[in-house]
Amino acid sequence: MATATEISSLAARNRPSSGGDWADLASSRRLGRALYGAPWPRRKPPAVGGGLVVRFVKTTETSGPAADPVSPEKPNSSRILPLNNYSMEEMRVVSNPRRKTKIVCTIGPSTNTREMIWKLAEEGMNVARLNMSHGDHESHQKIIDLVKEYNAQSEGHVIAIMLDTKGPEVRSGDVPQPILFKEGQEFNFTIKRGVSSEHTVSVNYDDFVNDVEVGDIILVDGGMMSLVVRSKTVDTVKCEVVDGGELKSRRHLNVRGKSATLPSITEKDWEDIKFGVDNKVDYYAVSFVKDAKVVHELKDYLKSCNADIRVIVKIESADSILNLHSIISASDGAMVARGDLGAELPIEEVPLLQEEIIDSCRSMEKPVIVATNMLESMINHPTPTRAEVSDITLAVQEGADAIMLSGETAHGKYPLKAVKVMHTVALRTELTQSTSNTLPILAPAIQVSMLNQKAAAGEEFSQSHMSAMFASHTATMANTLGTPIIVFTQTGSMAKLLSHYRPSSTIFAFTNEERIKQRLALYHGVLPIHMKFSNDAEETFSRTTKYLLDGQYLKKGEYVTLVRSGMHSIWRQESTHHIQVRKVLG
Repeated sequence: MATATEISSLAARNRPSSGGDWADLASSRRLGRALYGAPWPRRKPPAVGGGLVVRFVKTTETSGPAADPVSPEKPNSSRILPLNNYSMEEMRVVSNPRRKTKIVCTIGPSTNTREMIWKLAEEGMNVARLNMSHGDHESHQKIIDLVKEYNAQSEGHVIAIMLDTKGPEVRSGDVPQPILFKEGQEFNFTIKRGVSSEHTVSVNYDDFVNDVEVGDIILVDGGMMSLVVRSKTVDTVKCEVVDGGELKSRRHLNVRGKSATLPSITEKDWEDIKFGVDNKVDYYAVSFVKDAKVVHELKDYLKSCNADIRVIVKIESADSILNLHSIISASDGAMVARGDLGAELPIEEVPLLQEEIIDSCRSMEKPVIVATNMLESMINHPTPTRAEVSDITLAVQEGADAIMLSGETAHGKYPLKAVKVMHTVALRTELTQSTSNTLPILAPAIQVSMLNQKAAAGEEFSQSHMSAMFASHTATMANTLGTPIIVFTQTGSMAKLLSHYRPSSTIFAFTNEERIKQRLALYHGVLPIHMKFSNDAEETFSRTTKYLLDGQYLKKGEYVTLVRSGMHSIWRQESTHHIQVRKVLG
């Protein structure tokens, strides 16, 4: 039998010394510490090692018999080579770098044409966001149809569709022309409908008068203007302008430190959600989620409709911060909606909370999107501010799966330039990150329960624990060898796990399900590709390598890490965990 090389011995050669890079892994901030100023604890470095076996195999794209069939029915038929047959320099044949952080673009009047959606995709859009606060079902249907048309025609790129609910937003009414606010001016908000004058405007929320108190600060348009409540009557809130500006129609209103006593999912939202079910969108972004109950309610509804749609919670209210852990646990991912978050909470807390939300999502293996004001100046200007560039860099460094453009692409003057800037800055940042700073820690539940309790008790690991450990080792090995990863998946589970462990190279996720392909477009580092799997695993792999070579994703002579794993194995009845490293020859 040929010699096998264990991942543990390979990783040990390249493991950083104590401290150093491992000590610099992002620390997890608990919310209480973020809010009350206690010192930050540092995470311990993860244990590296294990008994998984890796095989190094040369293969070709020809139709003849392969040297090492992928098929698990022939586990010892391949030529297994010891690591010293290849130098580390020979192993590190890396293709052109690809951006791993995904880009979400809001589609609106500036981009809702076929030409613009195609161009946004070319510039780097991965997810098309439908903002249900604007437009109607007819206009959004047009966008959905265009995105689906693009996906049907594009072989090497896919765009996921995200429907963002309006939520229980409190907004001012329509005004015939902007009202100028001046410091010290008196101004009123009334729950009477249709009022619009120089000194008074309607609000769309009947309990607005009951929710606010004298002395409260009302923020308009995310804090662009502010007023202090001086008095109130049965139907009117009387204010004094603190920070002036122009009040336009339907501006968002927040009360600093308070959330409106409205249901997270309104009647309009349910209509929009049904619209999303009918059109088989990929994600819902649910606005103003206050607790996990809302998420469970929506998921129960989707289950009753047999709808395969994932739920992203928007963290944007004081209540959502108080219930952060349970909300993220119940969801399929989160969005850091910094506009309303900074309106309801002290603005200096937003960067700390952003990091905490990202850390929480990554510890629970959930994707996370950073949104709002990322390139706000590019709505009207062709170049960003230096602070905006730094903002994108920080989100990438903190480990966000995706970064989002709102008004920049919805109604901005330079939507394509905004996407290009976001792509360029994200890619440049990724190229400077060391692998050890991007690898996450095994989730605490896995570390404590699996590594300590189960090992000490001699119990068997659960399938999910084994998959998580397998993904961690796979990422470690791919990083050590500098190889891209090829994973075959029917459910997307292993591709998502690999994304969680942030390998330094691209994850080529081949799936025979179009829905899974579209959903994986959101995940960090994953390039989803649709391919029909045959019963012959080796023939499927041959078509895979040919596809990647023809598309110039790989080069001849490059090594790839091939992964077959999961609770629903493609070529075995039972679950399997298997890694191979193959060199693709011409």
